[in-house]
Amino acid sequence: MAGGGFVSGGSGSYEGGVTTFVITTCLVAAMGGLLFGYDLGISGGVTSMEEFLTKFFPEVLRQMNDKTMRETEYCKFDNQMLTLFTSSLYLAALVASFFASTVTRTFGRKISMFIGGLAFLAGAILNGAAMNVEMLIIGRLLLGVGVGFANQSVPVYLSEMAPAKIRGSLNIGFQMAITIGILVANLVNYFTPNIKNGTGWRVSLGLAAVPAVMMVVGSLFLPDTPNSILERGKTEEAKRMLQKIRGIDNVEEEFQDLFEASEAARRVQHPWMNIVKPQYRPQLVFCSLIPFFQQLTGINMIMFYAPVLYKTLGFGDEASLFSAVISGGVNVLATIVSIVCVDKYGRKILFLEGGIQMIVSQIAVGSLIGWKFGLEGQGILTKTDADLILFLVCVFVAAFAWSWGPLGWLVPSEICPLEIRSAGQSINVSVNMIFTFFIAQLFLTMLCHMKFGLFFFFAGMVVIMTIFVHFFLPETRGIPIEEMSGVWKEHWFWAKYIPDDAVIGHHGNETAHA
Repeated sequence: MAGGGFVSGGSGSYEGGVTTFVITTCLVAAMGGLLFGYDLGISGGVTSMEEFLTKFFPEVLRQMNDKTMRETEYCKFDNQMLTLFTSSLYLAALVASFFASTVTRTFGRKISMFIGGLAFLAGAILNGAAMNVEMLIIGRLLLGVGVGFANQSVPVYLSEMAPAKIRGSLNIGFQMAITIGILVANLVNYFTPNIKNGTGWRVSLGLAAVPAVMMVVGSLFLPDTPNSILERGKTEEAKRMLQKIRGIDNVEEEFQDLFEASEAARRVQHPWMNIVKPQYRPQLVFCSLIPFFQQLTGINMIMFYAPVLYKTLGFGDEASLFSAVISGGVNVLATIVSIVCVDKYGRKILFLEGGIQMIVSQIAVGSLIGWKFGLEGQGILTKTDADLILFLVCVFVAAFAWSWGPLGWLVPSEICPLEIRSAGQSINVSVNMIFTFFIAQLFLTMLCHMKFGLFFFFAGMVVIMTIFVHFFLPETRGIPIEEMSGVWKEHWFWAKYIPDDAVIGHHGNETAHA
């Protein structure tokens, strides 16, 4: 059946409740986000530590301390080798995501999580023990392999395990784990500089082994999803798993939809070639543009380099690290808002409100920095100025954390039919990683050259992406993932790409979704 989007012919709701089993498995799987989050938070703090810079990047430290060389506050940390330390991980994650796609499809989601955890563990050990820049970069590359596999498998796992009515909330557990990882990393970075003998940076980097061990151990005990089991041809086992996670014996309607979707997927020999067909145009566009836009919100200039950014703007060492802890805490709390609201009010309203809030706060931050530092980058922040900048940054972080942060992972993972799901998620991860790499590698240089205008640049990108979502993204709240084609068929723009038989279920009735 073309399109692979099979519907039930009913209301879009299947029998069965929300079981303790499915909640537990989804919480364990979401711990994969800790890997990504801890690394996002840890690298910026470490690269602002003097002991770390002394050992690996002494030229950056000399540039910071040499008053005659520093012509502008904007360029304190502009060093390509230093930013390569942060960004190399995302290049590795980009490459790993393509291998992870095949592994996830062929061997199951939990195997991908296990491989990701092992690679991240190896990278954490190597980074904590690093004696030179080469060891540091190799460790970062291994961390990247871990992130690539985890980001490929975890969102798909969560979307497939969760009942449609709470799929958004459970999937956002992944983003919640990311934000907790960031906050924990910021707290670690706040305390480790006080460790004697200048080894605090080793503790910060080495503690990445903790979420890695959690991921490895957790993946050993996780069941695989019914979709994944069906992909490997184990029909009865898949049905038993569906009964277990739904808590009832009568799962015939949902299982029939999953079975038909699996059969359609089995007929697809090359999902990478399939996803470029016109009938999958909406999935290809959103799996590409959502992660692209997510990185161009400017969030990673905060998440990667919060301590560096605050230090650049004149905050003291301890104040810059503590400010990163505050924005990290806001990140966690705001993600809870998304968990509560995403299945109640929908995806689209969060996208739009978050976009508007990010635009306003970025323009305000850019204007304040431009007023205080000007084009020359010379000025002094008063305590009131610093507090205001921190407040505006927190407003921006909160908006991202209940909109583009979690929804950037949720929406691409829930819109793809089974036959292109691994390919779609791989595109999502790879686009995310390549633009994460560019932002990580170029942000400090962009700050040096674009100055306060950098905040206006990101605000302009958020304007574009908010308009895009308003016109082109349909609401996907409460729609079972195997029924998603009906949503596209009703959309004013995407309908022309979706064949009529793509939205006909096994009851033979065409189903409409409002």
